[in-house]
Amino acid sequence: MKFNEVIGHSQLLEQLRNNIDTGRVSHAQLIVGECGWGTLQVALAYVQYLHCAHREGGEPCGKCPSCVQIAALAHPDVHFVFPIVNPTKNPTCDYFIGEWREMVTASDAIFDEHEWYDNIDAANSQGIIPVKEAENIIRKLSFKAFEGEYKSVIVWLPERMNTQTANALLKILEEPWEKTLFLLVCEHPESLLTTILSRTQQINVGRIEPEALADYATSRLGATPSAAASAARIAGGSVTTLRRVLTEQEGSASDNFELFTRLMRLSYSNRHLELFEWAEQVCAMGREGQKNFLEYALGLIRESYMLTAGMESVSNLWGAEREFCLKFAPFVANHNVEALVAEIERALRDIGQNGNPRMVFTHFALATSKLIAQRVQ
Repeated sequence: MKFNEVIGHSQLLEQLRNNIDTGRVSHAQLIVGECGWGTLQVALAYVQYLHCAHREGGEPCGKCPSCVQIAALAHPDVHFVFPIVNPTKNPTCDYFIGEWREMVTASDAIFDEHEWYDNIDAANSQGIIPVKEAENIIRKLSFKAFEGEYKSVIVWLPERMNTQTANALLKILEEPWEKTLFLLVCEHPESLLTTILSRTQQINVGRIEPEALADYATSRLGATPSAAASAARIAGGSVTTLRRVLTEQEGSASDNFELFTRLMRLSYSNRHLELFEWAEQVCAMGREGQKNFLEYALGLIRESYMLTAGMESVSNLWGAEREFCLKFAPFVANHNVEALVAEIERALRDIGQNGNPRMVFTHFALATSKLIAQRVQ
Protein backbone atom coordinates (compact mmCIF):
# COMPACT_ATOMS: atom_id res chain seq x y z
CA MET A 1 0.00 0.00 0.00
CA LYS A 2 1.32 3.41 -0.95
CA PHE A 3 1.05 6.46 1.27
CA ASN A 4 -1.31 8.07 -1.24
CA GLU A 5 -3.67 5.10 -0.89
CA VAL A 6 -4.11 5.66 2.84
CA ILE A 7 -7.39 7.39 3.67
CA GLY A 8 -6.61 10.77 5.25
CA HIS A 9 -3.83 11.36 7.84
CA SER A 10 -1.69 13.46 5.48
CA GLN A 11 0.33 15.16 8.26
CA LEU A 12 1.05 11.89 10.05
CA LEU A 13 2.13 10.20 6.83
CA GLU A 14 4.48 13.06 6.03
CA GLN A 15 6.09 12.63 9.44
CA LEU A 16 6.51 8.88 8.96
CA ARG A 17 7.92 9.40 5.47
CA ASN A 18 10.48 11.85 6.81
CA ASN A 19 11.48 9.47 9.59
CA ILE A 20 12.38 6.81 7.04
CA ASP A 21 14.11 9.23 4.67
CA THR A 22 16.32 10.52 7.49
CA GLY A 23 17.08 7.07 8.90
CA ARG A 24 15.10 7.56 12.13
CA VAL A 25 13.41 4.16 12.18
CA SER A 26 12.69 2.96 15.70
CA HIS A 27 12.86 -0.82 15.96
CA ALA A 28 9.50 -1.03 17.80
CA GLN A 29 6.58 1.29 17.12
CA LEU A 30 3.11 1.24 18.64
CA ILE A 31 0.45 2.51 16.22
CA VAL A 32 -2.55 3.40 18.38
CA GLY A 33 -6.10 4.07 17.25
CA GLU A 34 -9.38 2.38 16.42
CA CYS A 35 -9.23 -0.13 13.58
CA GLY A 36 -11.78 1.90 11.62
CA TRP A 37 -9.43 4.89 11.62
CA GLY A 38 -6.98 3.13 9.27
CA THR A 39 -4.21 2.05 11.64
CA LEU A 40 -3.42 -1.07 9.63
CA GLN A 41 -3.33 0.99 6.44
CA VAL A 42 -0.73 3.26 8.04
CA ALA A 43 1.37 0.24 9.08
CA LEU A 44 1.26 -1.34 5.61
CA ALA A 45 2.17 1.92 3.86
CA TYR A 46 5.05 2.47 6.28
CA VAL A 47 6.44 -1.01 5.69
CA GLN A 48 6.15 -0.77 1.90
CA TYR A 49 7.96 2.57 1.84
CA LEU A 50 10.67 1.19 4.12
CA HIS A 51 11.28 -1.90 1.97
CA CYS A 52 10.95 -0.21 -1.44
CA ALA A 53 14.17 -0.25 -3.45
CA HIS A 54 13.31 2.72 -5.66
CA ARG A 55 11.32 5.36 -3.76
CA GLU A 56 9.97 8.14 -5.95
CA GLY A 57 8.69 11.52 -4.80
CA GLY A 58 7.97 10.40 -1.26
CA GLU A 59 6.15 7.26 -2.39
CA PRO A 60 7.17 3.61 -2.89
CA CYS A 61 7.65 2.88 -6.58
CA GLY A 62 5.04 0.12 -6.65
CA LYS A 63 7.04 -1.78 -9.27
CA CYS A 64 10.11 -3.27 -7.57
CA PRO A 65 9.90 -6.87 -6.28
CA SER A 66 9.47 -5.68 -2.69
CA CYS A 67 6.53 -3.42 -3.56
CA VAL A 68 4.83 -6.11 -5.63
CA GLN A 69 5.24 -8.72 -2.88
CA ILE A 70 4.10 -6.41 -0.07
CA ALA A 71 1.05 -5.39 -2.10
CA ALA A 72 0.21 -9.10 -2.34
CA LEU A 73 0.95 -9.54 1.41
CA ALA A 74 3.53 -12.15 0.45
CA HIS A 75 6.92 -10.53 1.07
CA PRO A 76 9.34 -13.07 2.63
CA ASP A 77 10.70 -10.43 5.05
CA VAL A 78 7.32 -9.04 6.16
CA HIS A 79 5.44 -11.16 8.69
CA PHE A 80 1.94 -10.78 10.11
CA VAL A 81 0.65 -11.62 13.57
CA PHE A 82 -3.04 -11.41 14.49
CA PRO A 83 -5.56 -13.05 16.85
CA ILE A 84 -6.52 -16.60 15.96
CA VAL A 85 -8.96 -19.17 17.30
CA ASN A 86 -8.46 -22.83 18.24
CA PRO A 87 -4.73 -22.39 18.95
CA THR A 88 -4.45 -26.05 19.99
CA LYS A 89 -5.52 -27.19 16.52
CA ASN A 90 -4.13 -24.23 14.55
CA PRO A 91 -1.18 -22.98 16.64
CA THR A 92 0.09 -20.07 14.52
CA CYS A 93 -1.13 -17.35 12.19
CA ASP A 94 0.33 -19.22 9.21
CA TYR A 95 -2.80 -21.41 9.26
CA PHE A 96 -4.96 -18.34 8.60
CA ILE A 97 -2.70 -16.38 6.25
CA GLY A 98 -4.98 -17.03 3.27
CA GLU A 99 -7.98 -15.62 5.11
CA TRP A 100 -5.87 -12.72 6.35
CA ARG A 101 -4.78 -11.76 2.83
CA GLU A 102 -8.35 -12.04 1.62
CA MET A 103 -9.66 -9.85 4.46
CA VAL A 104 -7.02 -7.16 4.08
CA THR A 105 -7.47 -6.98 0.32
CA ALA A 106 -11.28 -6.97 0.33
CA SER A 107 -11.54 -4.30 3.04
CA ASP A 108 -8.77 -1.95 1.88
CA ALA A 109 -6.99 -2.98 5.12
CA ILE A 110 -9.68 -1.45 7.33
CA PHE A 111 -11.77 -3.88 9.37
CA ASP A 112 -12.41 -4.51 13.04
CA GLU A 113 -11.95 -7.53 15.27
CA HIS A 114 -15.56 -8.70 14.92
CA GLU A 115 -15.33 -8.63 11.12
CA TRP A 116 -12.11 -10.66 11.27
CA TYR A 117 -13.71 -13.38 13.38
CA ASP A 118 -16.70 -13.47 11.03
CA ASN A 119 -14.29 -13.99 8.13
CA ILE A 120 -12.75 -17.07 9.76
CA ASP A 121 -16.17 -18.44 10.81
CA ALA A 122 -15.53 -17.78 14.48
CA ALA A 123 -18.04 -15.04 15.26
CA ASN A 124 -18.77 -16.34 18.76
CA SER A 125 -15.14 -16.92 19.71
CA GLN A 126 -12.53 -14.69 21.27
CA GLY A 127 -9.20 -14.89 19.53
CA ILE A 128 -5.78 -14.84 21.11
CA ILE A 129 -2.18 -14.53 19.97
CA PRO A 130 -0.68 -17.70 21.50
CA VAL A 131 2.86 -18.20 22.70
CA LYS A 132 3.50 -20.55 19.78
CA GLU A 133 3.20 -17.52 17.51
CA ALA A 134 5.96 -15.69 19.39
CA GLU A 135 8.19 -18.74 18.95
CA ASN A 136 7.31 -18.81 15.26
CA ILE A 137 8.27 -15.15 14.83
CA ILE A 138 11.58 -15.64 16.66
CA ARG A 139 12.35 -18.51 14.28
CA LYS A 140 11.50 -16.43 11.19
CA LEU A 141 13.52 -13.42 12.34
CA SER A 142 16.58 -15.58 13.01
CA PHE A 143 17.01 -16.06 9.25
CA LYS A 144 18.89 -13.60 7.09
CA ALA A 145 16.73 -11.12 5.18
CA PHE A 146 15.78 -12.50 1.77
CA GLU A 147 15.56 -9.10 0.08
CA GLY A 148 16.89 -5.71 1.14
CA GLU A 149 17.96 -4.84 4.67
CA TYR A 150 14.94 -4.97 6.97
CA LYS A 151 12.82 -7.74 8.41
CA SER A 152 9.43 -6.44 9.55
CA VAL A 153 6.65 -7.79 11.76
CA ILE A 154 3.17 -6.24 11.88
CA VAL A 155 1.28 -7.32 15.00
CA TRP A 156 -2.42 -6.51 14.64
CA LEU A 157 -4.19 -6.17 18.02
CA PRO A 158 -1.25 -7.04 20.30
CA GLU A 159 -3.63 -6.66 23.27
CA ARG A 160 -4.83 -10.18 22.38
CA MET A 161 -1.47 -11.67 23.42
CA ASN A 162 -1.64 -13.91 26.45
CA THR A 163 0.90 -13.41 29.24
CA GLN A 164 3.40 -15.93 27.89
CA THR A 165 3.26 -14.41 24.41
CA ALA A 166 3.72 -10.88 25.75
CA ASN A 167 6.75 -11.92 27.78
CA ALA A 168 8.29 -13.68 24.78
CA LEU A 169 7.75 -10.60 22.61
CA LEU A 170 9.26 -8.42 25.33
CA LYS A 171 12.52 -10.36 25.11
CA ILE A 172 12.75 -9.62 21.38
CA LEU A 173 11.98 -5.93 21.95
CA GLU A 174 14.67 -5.71 24.62
CA GLU A 175 17.34 -7.33 22.43
CA PRO A 176 16.25 -6.91 18.81
CA TRP A 177 18.17 -8.15 15.83
CA GLU A 178 19.74 -5.43 13.71
CA LYS A 179 17.46 -4.00 10.99
CA THR A 180 14.37 -5.57 12.56
CA LEU A 181 11.13 -3.59 12.74
CA PHE A 182 8.07 -4.30 14.89
CA LEU A 183 4.85 -2.39 14.22
CA LEU A 184 2.22 -3.06 16.89
CA VAL A 185 -1.20 -1.95 15.63
CA CYS A 186 -3.18 -1.48 18.82
CA GLU A 187 -6.62 -0.26 19.92
CA HIS A 188 -6.18 -0.54 23.69
CA PRO A 189 -2.57 0.15 24.74
CA GLU A 190 -3.61 0.14 28.40
CA SER A 191 -4.02 -3.64 28.06
CA LEU A 192 -0.35 -4.15 27.18
CA LEU A 193 2.45 -4.78 29.64
CA THR A 194 3.98 -1.51 30.83
CA THR A 195 7.38 -2.92 29.94
CA ILE A 196 6.26 -3.31 26.32
CA LEU A 197 4.88 0.23 26.28
CA SER A 198 8.19 1.56 27.58
CA ARG A 199 10.10 -0.09 24.75
CA THR A 200 7.96 1.18 21.88
CA GLN A 201 7.62 4.54 20.18
CA GLN A 202 3.93 5.45 20.23
CA ILE A 203 2.29 6.83 17.08
CA ASN A 204 -1.25 8.09 17.58
CA VAL A 205 -3.63 7.75 14.65
CA GLY A 206 -6.69 9.97 14.96
CA ARG A 207 -10.08 9.94 13.30
CA ILE A 208 -10.18 10.21 9.52
CA GLU A 209 -11.23 13.62 8.25
CA PRO A 210 -14.85 13.79 6.94
CA GLU A 211 -13.64 15.04 3.55
CA ALA A 212 -11.40 12.00 3.12
CA LEU A 213 -14.21 9.68 4.21
CA ALA A 214 -16.63 11.25 1.75
CA ASP A 215 -14.10 10.87 -1.08
CA TYR A 216 -13.57 7.21 -0.17
CA ALA A 217 -17.34 6.63 -0.07
CA THR A 218 -17.78 7.95 -3.60
CA SER A 219 -14.63 6.54 -5.20
CA ARG A 220 -14.55 3.09 -3.56
CA LEU A 221 -18.03 2.39 -2.19
CA GLY A 222 -20.06 3.85 -5.02
CA ALA A 223 -22.05 6.29 -2.91
CA THR A 224 -23.61 9.41 -4.38
CA PRO A 225 -21.94 12.67 -3.34
CA SER A 226 -24.86 13.66 -1.09
CA ALA A 227 -25.06 10.22 0.57
CA ALA A 228 -21.28 10.18 0.99
CA ALA A 229 -21.20 13.59 2.65
CA SER A 230 -24.01 12.66 5.06
CA ALA A 231 -22.49 9.28 5.94
CA ALA A 232 -19.03 10.80 6.43
CA ARG A 233 -20.42 13.26 8.96
CA ILE A 234 -22.18 10.50 10.86
CA ALA A 235 -19.29 8.01 10.73
CA GLY A 236 -17.21 9.78 13.38
CA GLY A 237 -13.93 9.32 11.51
CA SER A 238 -14.31 5.55 11.08
CA VAL A 239 -14.43 3.66 7.79
CA THR A 240 -16.13 0.66 9.40
CA THR A 241 -18.91 2.92 10.68
CA LEU A 242 -19.07 4.62 7.30
CA ARG A 243 -19.74 1.28 5.61
CA ARG A 244 -22.43 0.42 8.15
CA VAL A 245 -24.18 3.74 7.66
CA LEU A 246 -24.15 3.35 3.89
CA THR A 247 -25.41 -0.25 3.87
CA GLU A 248 -28.08 -0.09 6.57
CA GLN A 249 -31.46 1.30 5.68
CA GLU A 250 -32.31 4.41 7.69
CA GLY A 251 -34.77 3.62 10.44
CA SER A 252 -33.88 -0.07 10.63
CA ALA A 253 -32.91 -1.39 14.05
CA SER A 254 -29.96 -3.67 14.55
CA ASP A 255 -29.97 -6.42 17.17
CA ASN A 256 -27.76 -4.26 19.39
CA PHE A 257 -30.14 -1.32 19.03
CA GLU A 258 -33.09 -3.49 20.01
CA LEU A 259 -31.22 -4.84 23.04
CA PHE A 260 -30.20 -1.33 24.11
CA THR A 261 -33.67 0.22 23.78
CA ARG A 262 -35.32 -2.67 25.60
CA LEU A 263 -32.83 -2.43 28.47
CA MET A 264 -33.38 1.29 28.86
CA ARG A 265 -37.16 1.05 28.69
CA LEU A 266 -37.20 -1.71 31.29
CA SER A 267 -34.80 0.30 33.43
CA TYR A 268 -36.80 3.49 33.69
CA SER A 269 -39.97 1.43 34.20
CA ASN A 270 -38.37 -0.55 37.08
CA ARG A 271 -39.50 -3.86 35.56
CA HIS A 272 -36.95 -6.00 37.35
CA LEU A 273 -38.30 -9.45 36.48
CA GLU A 274 -38.10 -8.62 32.79
CA LEU A 275 -34.56 -7.35 33.31
CA PHE A 276 -33.61 -10.90 34.36
CA GLU A 277 -35.12 -12.15 31.08
CA TRP A 278 -33.12 -9.50 29.20
CA ALA A 279 -29.90 -10.68 30.87
CA GLU A 280 -30.66 -14.27 29.86
CA GLN A 281 -31.13 -13.14 26.25
CA VAL A 282 -27.69 -11.51 26.22
CA CYS A 283 -26.16 -14.57 27.89
CA ALA A 284 -27.25 -16.64 24.89
CA MET A 285 -24.94 -14.57 22.67
CA GLY A 286 -21.28 -15.44 22.21
CA ARG A 287 -18.63 -13.45 24.04
CA GLU A 288 -17.70 -11.42 20.98
CA GLY A 289 -21.35 -10.56 20.46
CA GLN A 290 -21.65 -9.55 24.11
CA LYS A 291 -18.58 -7.33 23.85
CA ASN A 292 -19.88 -5.85 20.63
CA PHE A 293 -23.17 -4.97 22.33
CA LEU A 294 -21.43 -3.35 25.29
CA GLU A 295 -19.22 -1.25 23.03
CA TYR A 296 -22.32 -0.23 21.07
CA ALA A 297 -24.15 0.67 24.31
CA LEU A 298 -21.18 2.73 25.45
CA GLY A 299 -21.36 4.71 22.23
CA LEU A 300 -25.10 5.43 22.58
CA ILE A 301 -24.71 6.48 26.22
CA ARG A 302 -22.02 8.97 25.23
CA GLU A 303 -24.08 10.26 22.30
CA SER A 304 -27.13 10.66 24.54
CA TYR A 305 -25.11 12.65 27.04
CA MET A 306 -23.92 14.93 24.22
CA LEU A 307 -27.55 15.61 23.38
CA THR A 308 -28.28 16.38 27.03
CA ALA A 309 -25.31 18.76 27.07
CA GLY A 310 -26.69 20.65 24.05
CA MET A 311 -24.10 19.32 21.57
CA GLU A 312 -26.56 18.01 18.99
CA SER A 313 -24.71 19.78 16.16
CA VAL A 314 -21.74 17.38 16.50
CA SER A 315 -23.80 14.25 17.15
CA ASN A 316 -23.04 11.15 15.07
CA LEU A 317 -26.54 9.70 15.50
CA TRP A 318 -28.85 8.97 12.62
CA GLY A 319 -32.14 7.22 11.80
CA ALA A 320 -33.81 5.16 14.52
CA GLU A 321 -30.86 5.67 16.88
CA ARG A 322 -31.22 9.42 16.68
CA GLU A 323 -34.99 9.29 17.13
CA PHE A 324 -34.69 7.15 20.27
CA CYS A 325 -31.79 9.04 21.84
CA LEU A 326 -33.47 12.42 21.42
CA LYS A 327 -36.19 11.13 23.76
CA PHE A 328 -33.86 9.11 25.96
CA ALA A 329 -31.16 11.78 26.44
CA PRO A 330 -32.71 13.42 29.56
CA PHE A 331 -32.14 10.17 31.44
CA VAL A 332 -28.36 10.48 30.93
CA ALA A 333 -26.98 13.54 32.67
CA ASN A 334 -24.26 14.71 35.04
CA HIS A 335 -25.63 12.77 37.99
CA ASN A 336 -25.30 9.32 36.39
CA VAL A 337 -23.29 9.37 33.15
CA GLU A 338 -19.94 8.52 34.73
CA ALA A 339 -21.47 5.66 36.71
CA LEU A 340 -23.21 4.30 33.59
CA VAL A 341 -19.97 4.37 31.62
CA ALA A 342 -18.16 2.68 34.51
CA GLU A 343 -20.73 -0.14 34.62
CA ILE A 344 -20.37 -0.78 30.90
CA GLU A 345 -16.59 -0.73 31.08
CA ARG A 346 -16.65 -3.11 34.05
CA ALA A 347 -18.90 -5.52 32.16
CA LEU A 348 -16.57 -5.31 29.15
CA ARG A 349 -13.58 -6.07 31.34
CA ASP A 350 -15.31 -9.00 33.08
CA ILE A 351 -16.48 -10.57 29.82
CA GLY A 352 -13.04 -10.06 28.30
CA GLN A 353 -11.58 -11.94 31.27
CA ASN A 354 -14.00 -14.86 30.79
CA GLY A 355 -16.34 -13.88 33.61
CA ASN A 356 -19.64 -15.73 34.00
CA PRO A 357 -22.01 -13.98 31.55
CA ARG A 358 -25.11 -14.66 33.67
CA MET A 359 -23.57 -12.97 36.70
CA VAL A 360 -22.06 -10.14 34.65
CA PHE A 361 -25.22 -9.20 32.77
CA THR A 362 -27.63 -9.70 35.66
CA HIS A 363 -25.57 -7.30 37.73
CA PHE A 364 -25.19 -4.95 34.75
CA ALA A 365 -28.94 -4.86 34.06
CA LEU A 366 -29.87 -4.18 37.69
CA ALA A 367 -27.15 -1.55 38.14
CA THR A 368 -28.20 0.20 34.93
CA SER A 369 -31.84 0.16 36.01
CA LYS A 370 -30.95 1.81 39.32
CA LEU A 371 -28.93 4.53 37.61
CA ILE A 372 -31.52 5.25 34.92
CA ALA A 373 -34.40 5.28 37.40
CA GLN A 374 -32.70 8.04 39.40
CA ARG A 375 -33.94 10.45 36.75
CA VAL A 376 -37.62 9.65 37.33
CA GLN A 377 -37.76 9.22 41.10
